Amino acid sequence: MNIAQALKDAQKRIADVSGSARLDAQLLLADVLHADRSILIAHDDQVLTDEQSAQFAAFVTRALAGEPIPYILGRRAFYDRELYVTPAVLIPRPETELLLERALAWTIDRPAVTAADIGTGSGALAVTFAALRPDARVYATDVSESALGVARRNAATFDLSSRLTFYQGDLAQPLIDRAIQLDILMANLPYIPSDVVDTLSIHVREYEPRVALDGGADGVTLIRRLIDQVPSVCKPNALILLEIGMDQEIAVAQIAASLIGARVTSYQDYAGLDRIVEIAL
Repeated sequence: MNIAQALKDAQKRIADVSGSARLDAQLLLADVLHADRSILIAHDDQVLTDEQSAQFAAFVTRALAGEPIPYILGRRAFYDRELYVTPAVLIPRPETELLLERALAWTIDRPAVTAADIGTGSGALAVTFAALRPDARVYATDVSESALGVARRNAATFDLSSRLTFYQGDLAQPLIDRAIQLDILMANLPYIPSDVVDTLSIHVREYEPRVALDGGADGVTLIRRLIDQVPSVCKPNALILLEIGMDQEIAVAQIAASLIGARVTSYQDYAGLDRIVEIAL
C-alpha cells in the first residue's frame, strides 16, 4: 500500500468519529514516517514498509475508538511551541492561548514579575509564559502528581526547569503555605458542570482526565475557591486571568465582587463567546 492509498483508507475509516479525518490521517502517517505532512503530498506514491503499515494501522484503530490524536502522538501544538501530552493532562486548547496573550500583554512593561499557573496540567501556560518572559519567576501548581510530571518534562524540554517551580496541592494553597506573593495569577481550571461532563464527545469524556474537566455542580466551584484565595496570594495591583465557560461571565463577576470586591473584564474567544475574565486588584 502506498501513502495515497493508506491515507484514503484511514480517512474513510475515521470519518464517523472525526470532524477532521483527512488532517488526522495525515498527522498520524506523518508521525509514522517521521516526515512533514508536505512529504506525504509530494511523495504519495511511496510504498509503506510492513512495519510502517502496521504502526499506522494501530494508530488508526486507536483514533477509530475515539482516542484524541494528541494522545496518540504524545504532543500538541500550543502558541509557539509543541508540548508533550499524555492522558494525565487536558489537551491544551487554542482558547487558552488567548489567556496567555493577555498575560504577555500585561507584562510587556513588567518583565520581572512573579507569576503562577494554578492547575497547570501540561504546563502549557507556565512553560510558555516562562519562555517568553525570561525575567519572570514562575510557579505552577496542580493537584495531580501525574500532571506535574508532564509539566516538568515540558519545562525541561525548553530548558526552563531552573526558572519554574512546581508544587503539588490544592489550587494556590502551596503558594500560600510558602508566603509566595504574585504579580499575576493565571488559571484554566475545570469549569464544566458535573452533570454535563458525561454528555461531552467521546474524545473528551472517555479520554481526558475528569479531574481536569469537572467544575462541580455549577461549573465554577474551583474558580470560586481560587478567587477566595486571591487576597492571601496576590500582591496589591496584581492581575488575575481565568478561563471560564461561555455562560459563566456573570457568575464569575458576582463571585469576584462578593469575595474580593473586584470587577471583571471579559474577553471573547474565536467563536465570539466569553472565555477569559480579567480581574485587576
